[in-house]
Amino acid sequence: MVTLTSLGGAGTVTGSRHLLEHDGRRILLDCGLFQGLKNLRELNWAKFPVDPASIDAVVLSHAHLDHSGYLPKLVRDGFRGRIYATHATMDVAELILKDSGHIQEKDAEFANRHGFSKHKPAMPLYGARDAQRAMEFFAPVAVHTPVELPGRATLTLRRAGHILGAATAQIDWGGRRIVFSGDLGRYGDEVMVDPEPVPEADFVIVESTYGNRKHDPNDPTDALGQVIERTVARGGSVIIPSFAVGRAQSLLYHLWKLKQAGRIGLAPIYLDSPMAITATAMLHTHRDDHRLSPEVCDATCAIATYTRDVEDSKAITSNNMPKVIISASGMATGGRVLHHLKAFGPDRRNTILFSGFQAAGTRGRALVEGAREVKIHGQWIPILAEVDNLPMLSAHADADEILRWLSGFKRPPQRTFIVHGEATAADALRVRIDRELGWEASVPLQGQVFQL
Repeated sequence: MVTLTSLGGAGTVTGSRHLLEHDGRRILLDCGLFQGLKNLRELNWAKFPVDPASIDAVVLSHAHLDHSGYLPKLVRDGFRGRIYATHATMDVAELILKDSGHIQEKDAEFANRHGFSKHKPAMPLYGARDAQRAMEFFAPVAVHTPVELPGRATLTLRRAGHILGAATAQIDWGGRRIVFSGDLGRYGDEVMVDPEPVPEADFVIVESTYGNRKHDPNDPTDALGQVIERTVARGGSVIIPSFAVGRAQSLLYHLWKLKQAGRIGLAPIYLDSPMAITATAMLHTHRDDHRLSPEVCDATCAIATYTRDVEDSKAITSNNMPKVIISASGMATGGRVLHHLKAFGPDRRNTILFSGFQAAGTRGRALVEGAREVKIHGQWIPILAEVDNLPMLSAHADADEILRWLSGFKRPPQRTFIVHGEATAADALRVRIDRELGWEASVPLQGQVFQL
């Protein structure tokens, strides 16, 4: 008997962790950080629900922190198996995890220096050395090539779109075929490939980030251009909090198209995120994971001024000329973008532009919902700038696209488990799956055990 237990990503968009067990062996699908609301973030500090040393393998769908970010802690606490992922995911994960450890160390140091943490002293969940140690356990896997996992399980990865390296995972184990969607990308996206269909499964675990919504059908390039044009016309700058991997590169592509069309004039574009800069270079390394031709890829990567050094970042902040700044993190939970929000947020001429899903409890969600002040580095910062959101720039499949991917299965699975979505989104997708596909679908609770 195979069992499934969602240890994260159940009733929430963050903390993706799904445990498969069979015949005394354990395989963990994803190992992400909880983000957003405080009660979720505190779960990162709780004891892991099972002994990390008892987990035989981790299958990583992609490298975003809410799917990979707990791996350094899992390794530090005793995990000694292998972490299976695509080659691109391994490269991106090294970038993201080391950056995460570095930021946590710096944030703890900053909090201790300025005394605004409730913990004395403030400590990081893990550091950059822990992240580097976790990379020693990665085992890269080619897409479409079955590989054997511990306990006589077989893993097959297929492209999911979304970001470089993202994959769906098919696990054949104990006479059952379980398919995990990870995060699905968009169909017809100009940068990323379409999610690949999966022919059959006994059980499906599917994300539901946008399970109750459809993306705006308007052209994202035009929508982005309109925001920039009206902001620059009033002498302001556009600050775009962006995920360093995936979203930043898509934004550069749309900005390149706007420049080609003569839409945004001479306003300089800055990519102010060392991680995003490195991730952008990976477009050249992993060309099979995206649609861009070599020529367009080169032009896209050349559209912005890259700022790696802190002093260069400060110089951007002190410059009052109209400009576009792309900076991590995408939900304004940390990183250099916080300094830009402090500097540009109080000025009505400027625009803070979000470009996708904002999880509950994040500064991004608060701002999109109308908050006129946010707490940054222990200070309340007034927000007088225009705040806008272009969700059509999201790299997540919407409800129709999730249904399209599910419709690719040649026969109905015995059961579908809906994860990685807020409660209303997950249940809305459950209703649609039942009504439109006639499949049995469930929304797991945290820690609930299912026998497959």
